[in-house]
Amino acid sequence: MSDTPRILVTGSTRGIGAAIFQALKARGAQVVGHGRSDGADTLGADLSDPAAADALWDRALDKLGGRIDVLINNAGVFEPVKTDAPLDEWQAGWARTMQINLQASADLCRRAVLHFQARGEGGRIVNVASRAAYRGDSPLHWHYAASKAGMVGMTKSIARGYAKEEILAFAICPGFVMTGMAEDYLASRGGDKLLADIPLGRVATPEEIAKVAAFMALDAPPSITGAVVDVNGASFVR
Repeated sequence: MSDTPRILVTGSTRGIGAAIFQALKARGAQVVGHGRSDGADTLGADLSDPAAADALWDRALDKLGGRIDVLINNAGVFEPVKTDAPLDEWQAGWARTMQINLQASADLCRRAVLHFQARGEGGRIVNVASRAAYRGDSPLHWHYAASKAGMVGMTKSIARGYAKEEILAFAICPGFVMTGMAEDYLASRGGDKLLADIPLGRVATPEEIAKVAAFMALDAPPSITGAVVDVNGASFVR
C-alpha cells in the first residue's frame, strides 16, 4: 500500500461511517466519503439505484487521483417489513434492503477487485456486516439479517479467491451500536431488557467499530484476510 492510503468509505455522513471516516483521516489517509448529497469530502449517491454504486466508484476514483487502495462498505438500511404485509410491499422491502445492503456493496467490491488487479499492487476491502448475519434478527427484519449474511459470505469468497494477488477482505459484525438508529430501536424494544442480553452491559460506540475498521484497512497483516470480527459485547459468540 502507498504511503498515503486512498480510501472510499460508503455511508460516511453519520454513525459508524462518520467515525470510520474520522479515524482514517486522523491516521493521515486520503479519504472520500459517501452520503445522500455531495459535500467537500463526500460524494452523493442513492444506492437504491442499481446503477449508483458503479457510478460512485468512478467518481471516487477520479477524486482520489485514479487510485483507490481500500474500499469500506458501510452504507446500509435497517427498515422493517411485516411478514403479513401485502406481497408487493413485502417484496419491495426485501428488494430495497438487498439492493442497498448487499448488491451495491457487491458492485463496489467487484470494481475494487478489478481495480486492484489492473494495478497489480493488491488492495483491501472492509465490509461492515452485522451480528444479525449469524444470530438473525427480529421478525420484522429477516431481509436485513439475510443481506448481512450475504455480505459475510461475499467477504469470505473474495478473501479466498484473490489472496494470492494481495487482495485482502475483512468483515466486521457489530451488535447494537449507539447511533441514532440504535437508540431508537433500543427504546422501541425495551432498552433495559435488551441491554441485559449484552454481558458487557452496554452497546458499542461508533468509535469502537471505527478502530476495528481502521486496523483492517491499514494495519492488519495479510494472513488475517477472510477474518470476521465480532464487536457485540459478547451478546453473541461463535
